[in-house]
Amino acid sequence: MTFKVKLLVIAVVLAGVGLGGWTARGWFEDAKRLAIVEDRQELAEQIRGDISGIAQTVEARLGELRANERIIDRGIIREIQKPIYQRVCAEPDVVRLLNAALRGESIPGPAEPSVEVPSGTSPAEER
Repeated sequence: MTFKVKLLVIAVVLAGVGLGGWTARGWFEDAKRLAIVEDRQELAEQIRGDISGIAQTVEARLGELRANERIIDRGIIREIQKPIYQRVCAEPDVVRLLNAALRGESIPGPAEPSVEVPSGTSPAEER
């Protein structure tokens, strides 16, 4: 054999070994991915089974509760609050008058006399 033929045979063997190694590495990576996918599918199936069991238990319990179910409709309740004036900027007499007016009461104030005015007295004559 000549040197060129030996070199060609060595190159073919090296190329075959390289191609075989590359193919084997691909098979190894595919096997790892397949194992991961199978594990995930098994876990998903187990979770589905657990959830299915829980759903069946809840459905059975709800089936028992529907016999006791009642609907109560009471309408709408509205609560109206009226403001109560407090002394912030006004004197206590003004606050008392405002609160009395809010309640609908009439309180005699300085504009209304507390007693009957005698007939014959007129404030216009005094001026």
